[in-house]
Amino acid sequence: MSEKTILITGCSSGIGYDAAHGLRARGWRVFAACRAEADCDRLRGEGFDAPRIDYADEASITAGVAEVLGATGGRLDALFNNGAYACPGLVEDLPRGALREIFEANVFGWHDLTRQVIPAMRAQGHGRIVQNSSVLGLVAIGWRGAYVSTKFAIEGLTDTLRVEMRGTGIHVSLIEPGPVKTKIRENARAPFERWIDWENSVRMADYRDKLRPRLYSQRKKDKFELLPDAVTKKLIHAVEAPRPRARYYVTTPTYFAGTLRRVLPTRALDWVISKG
Repeated sequence: MSEKTILITGCSSGIGYDAAHGLRARGWRVFAACRAEADCDRLRGEGFDAPRIDYADEASITAGVAEVLGATGGRLDALFNNGAYACPGLVEDLPRGALREIFEANVFGWHDLTRQVIPAMRAQGHGRIVQNSSVLGLVAIGWRGAYVSTKFAIEGLTDTLRVEMRGTGIHVSLIEPGPVKTKIRENARAPFERWIDWENSVRMADYRDKLRPRLYSQRKKDKFELLPDAVTKKLIHAVEAPRPRARYYVTTPTYFAGTLRRVLPTRALDWVISKG
C-alpha cells in the first residue's frame, strides 16, 4: 500500500472537518472520526471512512482503532488528536465532576487513543502523532480554567512522549492555534449550564455582565481570528515534512503569547494578559 493513512478526530465541524478534506485532497486516506454516529453517517455520505470515536467512551476508542487498522491491514501513518470542548467558569466555581468530565474527553481519551496506535506505528517503523493544543496551552486566561488545565496537561504529555519516541521513527508534534473559527463557544454552553451555578456565585455580577453576554451573544469574529484551514496548513507540514517541528504556532496571539512567556516574569505576563 502506497496510500498514506491518517486518523483525525473531532471531524464533525471546524478544524477536524477542514483537516479531513484538506488531507484527502492531498491523496491521504482519511479516517474522519466523530463522537456522534449521525455525524459519522454524514461524513460517510461525503466519501470518508468515519469510525465513531468518543474520547469519553473507552470502548469506542478501542473499536475505532480496530476498525481503522482492520481497513488498512494494520498500518497507520498519522494520528491527529483534535476533538475537545470547553467548560467556561471561574476556577473557584468548578465542581470536581466538571474537571473529571472534561479531562476524560480532552486528556485521558487522547492519551488512550495515542497509546493504542503506537504499536502499529512502531511495527511499521514510522508514524506521526499530532496534538491540537491551543494558545491556552501556553498561557492561562481567566474564565477558562477547565480548558486551560487540559491543554497544559496535553502539552506536558506530548513533550514527554516526543522525547521518549526519539529514534523510533515516530515523530510527535503540537499545533498551537489561537482564535480559529469553530463551534467551541456554542458547544461550551451545555457544559456551562450543567456544571456552573453562576447565580449563586460570589461573582454572580461578573458572570451576568462579562461571561454570559460573550457566551450567548450572536458570534462575532474575534480579533486575529483565522479560518480552520490555517490549522490544516500546519498539520500538512507536521505529517508530510521530513523533519516536522515540535511546535506549530497558528495566529498572531499564539506567536505573541509564546514570546511573552519566554521573556517576561510571571507577574508581568499576568498583567499583560489581564489587559487583554
